[in-house]
Amino acid sequence: MKRDVRILLLGEPKVGKTSLIMSLVGEEFPGEVPLRAEEITIPADVTPEKVPTHIVDYSASEQAEEELREEISRANVVCVVYDVTQEDTIEKIQTKWIPIVNGGVEKGDKLPIILVGNKSDLRSGGAMESILPIMNQFSEIETCVECSAKNLKNISEMFYYAQKAVLHPTAPLYDPEGKQLRPMCVQALSRIFTICDQDNDGILSDLELNRFQRFCFGSPLAPQALEDVKAVVWKNASGGVRGHGLTLSGFLFLNMLFIQRGRHETTWTILRKFGYSDTLELTDDFLHPKLQVPVGCTTELNHLGHQFLQRLFEKFDEDRDSALSPAELKKLFGALPRMPWGEDVYMAVPTNQNGFITLHGFLCQWTLMAYLDVQRCLEYLGYLGYPFLSHQESQTTAVTVTRKKSIDLEKGQTQRTVFLCKVIGAHGTGKTSFLQAFLGCSRSKQKNDTGAFSHYTINTVQVNNQEKCLILCEVDVDRALKASDASCDVACLMYDVSNPSSFSYCASVYERYYRDSSIPCVLVASKADHPEQKQHHGLSPAEFCSKHRLPPPLPFSCPGQDAPSTTVYSNLAQAAMFPHLSGSDVSSISPWLKVSLGTAVLSFLGFSLYRALTRQK
Repeated sequence: MKRDVRILLLGEPKVGKTSLIMSLVGEEFPGEVPLRAEEITIPADVTPEKVPTHIVDYSASEQAEEELREEISRANVVCVVYDVTQEDTIEKIQTKWIPIVNGGVEKGDKLPIILVGNKSDLRSGGAMESILPIMNQFSEIETCVECSAKNLKNISEMFYYAQKAVLHPTAPLYDPEGKQLRPMCVQALSRIFTICDQDNDGILSDLELNRFQRFCFGSPLAPQALEDVKAVVWKNASGGVRGHGLTLSGFLFLNMLFIQRGRHETTWTILRKFGYSDTLELTDDFLHPKLQVPVGCTTELNHLGHQFLQRLFEKFDEDRDSALSPAELKKLFGALPRMPWGEDVYMAVPTNQNGFITLHGFLCQWTLMAYLDVQRCLEYLGYLGYPFLSHQESQTTAVTVTRKKSIDLEKGQTQRTVFLCKVIGAHGTGKTSFLQAFLGCSRSKQKNDTGAFSHYTINTVQVNNQEKCLILCEVDVDRALKASDASCDVACLMYDVSNPSSFSYCASVYERYYRDSSIPCVLVASKADHPEQKQHHGLSPAEFCSKHRLPPPLPFSCPGQDAPSTTVYSNLAQAAMFPHLSGSDVSSISPWLKVSLGTAVLSFLGFSLYRALTRQK
């Protein structure tokens, strides 16, 4: 919505433009009227819409044509004033003033016009019979007000309608020639309907309507008012009411009725509460709320984000099979301008036996998005109606920004629940199989008919009875490895036990990027079911690990029909959770101690001591 309004008054000489301005400001008819009033600014706190309003007078005797064009270009709305007692001033509306204001301007860029019939005190009945044909001819004419500067009749109303034409414009919402809502308005209202239809049954129940009413206008409708609204829709819109609820066609009809009756502000209030601008596009402030993520911090979905996404999943899981088919997923994202995920999502998250995304996989994908691209995550949460459905100001409440990793290292514990692991190894070591095995796929099931490929997989792992999210990222070795490729929470250096040249690549990567860093490393010996070959590197993998205080290489294989072991992934997550400890320290520390680091250990010991003393008594 615009932050201020600039109203320009035009019309033939002596129709009363200046008198109207002075009567508004002085609240009385002026004794002496100058040729032109100075520009007046009405403060926001005394206007109905709480927006500063600038009122500009025009005088042909004092201003040149060039000045007129400049004023028109700066105006938000034009009031064309005519004298209700002078027919020639009415004729000039269509022959002179409207062509000057909007002649040659594209339809969507035309300035809104308010027709103002002054001197109504001098004529009974007004001049509306002459005005109506003009209003029908020009769609940019918002309304017509007949008033009297002398009697102060409808003066405030005139400027209110001018304000309203700017702040709540008709043109983006309604086509007066076709007498229907414009396509972009229908699209926006349809998205709002889908968001508010929480049980996905195609109707807005009384409960859903009142929640919508409270969100947009601050209070619910009285029961009788709700029935009256549905009665009007039922009477005038076929199929607008079904059962005891309002259908999409009924919802659209209701908004069209508001507009036709001059209540544009009602529809605009709805649209703006759901994030729309004057051009009926979601605003950047709505889609991308500010979220500060300092260097060294990460972003994770929190319990509010998970709750919202779980409700969303359940809403569109129409067959209640705890998975979203491609059709259900497409319907879920139907209100979005584009699908947020490609076919590669099916290679990145857990799916069911039919290849459909489970609730677990759905939450994992959003966790991945929140970690890798939080702004994109916030954008799609906005499209899906997070603020409305979660009763929150913005999508940022769905995300937690973790503390800096340097603080975790200093304190020897972490609050993070999501960790990034880079999987690095030479060609042919089985990195892709390793990523797919993380999703529970045996080698025989690692087929992708779509041809899609994902560099990422994400799943949860248990680390000492705690559930953590681990993101695996396969690093592309076709190009030179950069420092950004090595950055992560834990590095998985993978070599092929059956290839004697494989380990040297891991050793060189460790020496260059990880030896002097705080990033923990875990070596994984892939294809452990194959005969082991002696590596060409000067040190054996075991000797290399011992020299650099790394845990011994972890064997990994993914043969046959059986799902691979998850132990290696838990060890990766464990190393990420305790980066301040060396590999040997992590391998020797007991599971009980790992869980009870920090304040938890004190609580546990205190409770145990209390129980022991109680038993002795």
